[in-house]
Amino acid sequence: MREFNFGVSNVFKDSYIFDFLNLPEPYNESDLQRGLIHQMKNFILELGKEFLFIAEEYKVQVGNSDFYVDLLFYHRGVQCLVAFELKADKFKPEHLGQLNFYLEALDRDVRKDNPSIGVLLCKDKDSEVVGYALSRSLSPTMVAEYQMQLPDKKLLQQKLLPVFYNQIDQYKNPISATAVIGASFVAFASQIPL
Repeated sequence: MREFNFGVSNVFKDSYIFDFLNLPEPYNESDLQRGLIHQMKNFILELGKEFLFIAEEYKVQVGNSDFYVDLLFYHRGVQCLVAFELKADKFKPEHLGQLNFYLEALDRDVRKDNPSIGVLLCKDKDSEVVGYALSRSLSPTMVAEYQMQLPDKKLLQQKLLPVFYNQIDQYKNPISATAVIGASFVAFASQIPL
């Protein structure tokens, strides 16, 4: 996510887990939206605190045309509107054009506080493509991916083990560090649901 002038980089995640939806494959954007609305409490808990839900399919009118923001929230801490655009497929650069258009409409016609923030939720993303697409974007926008379930426990353990070993290398006494970090890793990994 790009750094924003008003310090919101710690408010949003790079990835979300929507395991509470239980959507059967294949699903489309409407199914995803209906599922998130139906499970709003769980969705807000996954987003983080201080999000206030405003509307689904929030209508913005530009000229003689109507456009609809998938989900619109207000974030109390950052004091701005947050537009979520949902995609049931992999990130494509053209998705940002649509979201930036919505942000401009919200800022011109609705905004009361700080500039609106856009969050594009995609099923998958290529970080390099996202980086290129965001490099010239002037709007506070981020692209996050979502998963419908947590990764496999063994996969998580394999990915986390190198992180713990890197931490061990930073300690002066590797034997005691190994014991402390290893115990922490085992405790953490044993709590991961199968």
